[in-house]
Amino acid sequence: MAATFLAGRTSSWTFAIGCIAVTIGVLLHVRMFADAGSMHYHMAGMAMGWDMAAGMALIVFGLLTAGHGLLPASRLKKHEHHETEVFIETTEDTKLTFAHWMLMAVMVVALVIDTMKPATLGFVLPGMRTEYGISQETVALFPLSALVGTVVGSIVWGVLADIYGRRASILLSAILFVSTAICGAMPAFEWNLLMCFMMGASAGGMLPVAYALLAETIPTRPRGWALVLVGGLGTAGGYLVASGLSNILQPDFGWRAMWLLGLPTGLLLILLNGYIPESPKFLVFQGRISEARETMKRFGSIVHIRPLAAVETAELPSRQRSILRSMAFIKVTAALTITGLTWGLLNFGVLLWLPSELGARGYDIVRASQLLAQSTIIAFPALVLAALAYSLWSTKYTLVLAVTLTLAGLLGLLLIDNPIPGLDNPLIFMTLLIIGANGVIATILPYAAETYPLYVRGRATGWVAGMTKAGGIVAQLFGLFGAIPAIAVAAAVLSVPTVFSAILLAIWGSETRGRVLSDIELFEAEKPEGAATSRASAETRRGFRLGRARRTPQSSLASRSPTRSLGRTEREPDRDS
Repeated sequence: MAATFLAGRTSSWTFAIGCIAVTIGVLLHVRMFADAGSMHYHMAGMAMGWDMAAGMALIVFGLLTAGHGLLPASRLKKHEHHETEVFIETTEDTKLTFAHWMLMAVMVVALVIDTMKPATLGFVLPGMRTEYGISQETVALFPLSALVGTVVGSIVWGVLADIYGRRASILLSAILFVSTAICGAMPAFEWNLLMCFMMGASAGGMLPVAYALLAETIPTRPRGWALVLVGGLGTAGGYLVASGLSNILQPDFGWRAMWLLGLPTGLLLILLNGYIPESPKFLVFQGRISEARETMKRFGSIVHIRPLAAVETAELPSRQRSILRSMAFIKVTAALTITGLTWGLLNFGVLLWLPSELGARGYDIVRASQLLAQSTIIAFPALVLAALAYSLWSTKYTLVLAVTLTLAGLLGLLLIDNPIPGLDNPLIFMTLLIIGANGVIATILPYAAETYPLYVRGRATGWVAGMTKAGGIVAQLFGLFGAIPAIAVAAAVLSVPTVFSAILLAIWGSETRGRVLSDIELFEAEKPEGAATSRASAETRRGFRLGRARRTPQSSLASRSPTRSLGRTEREPDRDS
């Protein structure tokens, strides 16, 4: 089975051996955890035995081996198909097939597993603080380490997805999930910080790659609601699963058992790899033309191949660099960056500080927490409404509307000291705040995945995902240094970038609803003065204008999507679609 599990990579057997080594390494740590049962699974201060040392060595060896096995087998080999143009012909009316539904189901499972990791933090911190005997300020380093890891993982995995492919990047996250399960057996807090950073990196890396893969695979018409619902179900499911398992496991096995869940969940994701499609670009790169066509046939598309002229091959790098430096690209990236940073400050700052602030102002702390829970329940149907609006109304303005609702909630918090009659119930503003925040995170990553061209889609979506966590790092630093501002002050300061993000998205954002992704996978970059343009490339290019995408009646019926598979220039042989 291993021989066909990852055909076209350096070695499927190498990847399998790496997975086995990591699994054995984790099981050696689980053995130590089981031995601590007589001590109520308290392992703080335990000496590191031979089994833990051997387990760590196996994990390091396994990660390096598995990573090497995921590399493309023919990257350094000259192949006749390296300089070809791959046309993916699809229609707007392509219906969701069984392959689409299975991929969506696997991505929901992947996002549930992905969300479980950071969601678990809130459930383990009290037990961790008690066992290690550390202060509140010290234990705050734990979520900070995780957030730093998610930022790094989002950016690094986005780049890896563009170079080595979506499928390989997801598998790399999965095997890293497995390895970080040993966090549940670390005797020292410092080791937990390191493992938590790695956990954050794997979780942060999964998110943008999953959205890029779905955006490239789902047909145009259902793409909007599918992206938002898959993301929403994965996020909500992750929190529910983490909460449920915490109630089941912690009373008998303590907080450490929550981290050990990384072993079975990571292995499950690896076993579901068969439902994740290999990129037709990667398959053509390997010379497996018939397999590329068969893969896309399962998703209702047709693969066409045309050799590139020498002048076309030479032009492509300069055209790619030109679009990355264009003002349109910079503007939409700036708008999404500000939106992501603002959301991170809100979600990991204001919303976490709010119950304590309300308690300090005379609200019963239990009642304050209940208000937050009630507003969360009210906001949950907003995910369905966001999916409908994103798919049926407007992708750009759905995101703008979510930002605007967030702004309304922040402005309401400014009235917390001087309430207006009829608007003195904090539940109103908390609900607006949470509906807006949920709407933003449900749409910003799907929107980013639909906005950028293929060769930077992974890294651009990863950047935006990283910014949503970078704002959280700033918020955690306020708490770490005991400088948490009054909630009205925080709301006033945060309202400024929120206003800017809404305006910039409305002006610089691009409408992607009903837009075939192939429309932005070829672009006409601004060429240096006097540069020559071949007739062949001029005939096949399409205008790439972020915010000004137009489609003709002919293109709405069927769209050919030329994507170049160039081994030495376009260093991302995968387009998992």
